[in-house]
Amino acid sequence: MVSTQRRAGWEQLETTNAYERRFPTCPQMPIVLDCEIIEDNVFDNGARRDTKRRCKIAVEAPYLIKKIIGVDVVFFIQQNFLDMKTRTLNIEATNESFATRVEIFEKCRYYAHPENPDWTCFDQTATLDIKNFFGIEHSMEKMGMKQYTQTTLKGKEIIEFFVNELKQEGITHVDRWVDDATVTSTTAGTATNTTPPEKPPLCRDNSILDADYIAKYLGQLTPLQESKLVQLRKRFEHGTSEHPEPDYQTLLRFLRARDFSIDKATGMLQESLQWRKEQRIDSILGEYKTPAVVEKYFPGGWHHHDKDGRPLYILRLGTMDVKGLLKSVGEDELLKLTLHICEEGLRLMKEATKLFGKPVWNWCLLVDLDGLSMRHLWRPGVKALLRIIETVEKNYPETMGRVLIVRAPRVFPVLWTIVSTFIDENTRSKFLFFGGPDCMHAEDGIEQYIDTDKIPSFLGGSCNTLIHEGGLVPKHLYKSESIEETNGAIQAHDHHGLYKAVDLKPGQLFELLIRNTDPKSVLTWDFEVLKNDTLFAVFHTEKEIEQSGNDDFSSVFDGPDFKEGTNYKKIEQSVKCRPKEGVQGSHEMASTGTYVLQWMCPPSCDGPAQLMYFHEILSSANYKGSMTSLQSGFSSNSLQSR
Repeated sequence: MVSTQRRAGWEQLETTNAYERRFPTCPQMPIVLDCEIIEDNVFDNGARRDTKRRCKIAVEAPYLIKKIIGVDVVFFIQQNFLDMKTRTLNIEATNESFATRVEIFEKCRYYAHPENPDWTCFDQTATLDIKNFFGIEHSMEKMGMKQYTQTTLKGKEIIEFFVNELKQEGITHVDRWVDDATVTSTTAGTATNTTPPEKPPLCRDNSILDADYIAKYLGQLTPLQESKLVQLRKRFEHGTSEHPEPDYQTLLRFLRARDFSIDKATGMLQESLQWRKEQRIDSILGEYKTPAVVEKYFPGGWHHHDKDGRPLYILRLGTMDVKGLLKSVGEDELLKLTLHICEEGLRLMKEATKLFGKPVWNWCLLVDLDGLSMRHLWRPGVKALLRIIETVEKNYPETMGRVLIVRAPRVFPVLWTIVSTFIDENTRSKFLFFGGPDCMHAEDGIEQYIDTDKIPSFLGGSCNTLIHEGGLVPKHLYKSESIEETNGAIQAHDHHGLYKAVDLKPGQLFELLIRNTDPKSVLTWDFEVLKNDTLFAVFHTEKEIEQSGNDDFSSVFDGPDFKEGTNYKKIEQSVKCRPKEGVQGSHEMASTGTYVLQWMCPPSCDGPAQLMYFHEILSSANYKGSMTSLQSGFSSNSLQSR
């Protein structure tokens, strides 16, 4: 057993705030790959806070030792005990990995200097007890001591770095904690036979939020996050009847959307408040009248809550007549419908917070794609969807807690690759895909997110809903036949440069080589033929290949080392695409190797062909369900008019 102790001290006022910034990772400690809070409890009216984290640590060891133990990472459990009364922070860390072979215990303490309360002291001790470790106990002991010494030397450096960062942000003072109960008892005096007023959100000189309010309405906040929330509130504290002061939930959502940057959140919120004023959003719940067509043919509605208490909205997109709704009520009306749903979501979240006695500040969306087909890729419909997404992202950030995509058909990845690019990265991470027909009972099915008795009957559950199936909107209800078709093509500017243009002379080839290292991922494509006929096919090979050189009239498979059916094969048969036709398709890349998308202008053409293309890969980690090969589907002016 080895034991050691180190002590340090320095003059700082924001040590606790600075310490919180170390998580989940910090550049000064690259071996810490991630830290997850697994318990966080506040006691004694905010006087004490106990936090438990599970930390993922990279193994810094020679290659031979890594090979012997068979891991590159280990896990530690760290517990923090913050006592605001005594102004101390105690930290204990123990290893979770190899706990039966090695015992590591580290204890750190930050505390106020007994003679100078403006000074912070720090001490640190650790023990390492190696019982048996694959016969390399001595080497592990030396390596452990070296690692501990390096980590200790960095501790003071890291705290000072974040303290300086706080100062640069203008945070140079944090008020000391005051016991509200003591203050109340000493000032109550003559207050008898009266009901005490509800505690205001701000207390202690209007600089700190009430701990009970945070726990009940906002959820877990670090001291730094709380401080930034208060600072943002002060920037918007002078509301008017026309421009109400945002509540703390709204402020927190915009802060989270901008990684707690006060300036960025201020700019985003100011633009949103101006937009709300111009569009009369604050009156939409009382003034909005649902069009009769929407009431009868829009297949969406609210449905109970998910297991986390979030309001649940269900949209049966696969049975929705996108073209019919657009031509009946118009793009602006569909946007207004979406905004009404978002405002309803905000109201339902507040009701859920009161109902469940815990903060509920986002909602859950379940999208049923059964019935989704190429008709849903109608260009004006996709354009309207992108406009809706952009508006919601700007004005309702962090309101989407989880998105469950169920019964996703083979054509879905094509729509997803188009739409997902315009969704915030943080929101995209909340999407879960279920492709099999039995999305309810399958392993990792939706039962882990929605109570079984709340799963709607059309998904195999027992709960009836008022959400209808949608269906085709009768053409006599159409108000417009002039929605822009753009010759059936998505133009490059519509997608911020996602689509690329290619010109092919008669007989010329264009090939995209896609090297796949993720089995079960899904390759998707979408292209438009703008001029002359074009042949399209998809190939696969496990043999190493290189992009062809300057000879654009030869394929990568034209060399003597390749033989079709032996070391490469055509996995999507050739299709002939006419001008003004759009082609969409997807293929599950069941194995590794190289996949080749090939376009060719037939030698018999009387002029060059021109096309615009886009492709993307849907990771296997993001897709839950089977995805079989899909022969390319077509959409054109004639098809869109059906």
